[in-house]
Amino acid sequence: MHKIRKGDEVVVLTGRDKGKRGTVLRMLEGCLVVDGVNRVRKAVKPNPMKGSVGGFMDKDMPIDISNVALYNPSTSRGDRVGIKSLEDGRQVRFFRSNGEVVDA
Repeated sequence: MHKIRKGDEVVVLTGRDKGKRGTVLRMLEGCLVVDGVNRVRKAVKPNPMKGSVGGFMDKDMPIDISNVALYNPSTSRGDRVGIKSLEDGRQVRFFRSNGEVVDA
């Protein structure tokens, strides 16, 4: 079980986008792509076969998973996450600061 999953809202802890919040779009090996974070401008060649014009486009690049924390709505900041087993055998994620279960 991963501590951060696709669709989670996270807060960036380090780097030029420190403090920004966004939703996880994709999970990669040790990295994740967060909406609106680590955005770069890339030059794109025109491709008449696909009907795309050339120019510059903004693209979200991967950020290391250690540089983000899961957003805790009750404290309004990033929080560490743990995993525990319930009595019925399910494993759930919980916030370390207040013990609140992330996904019930």
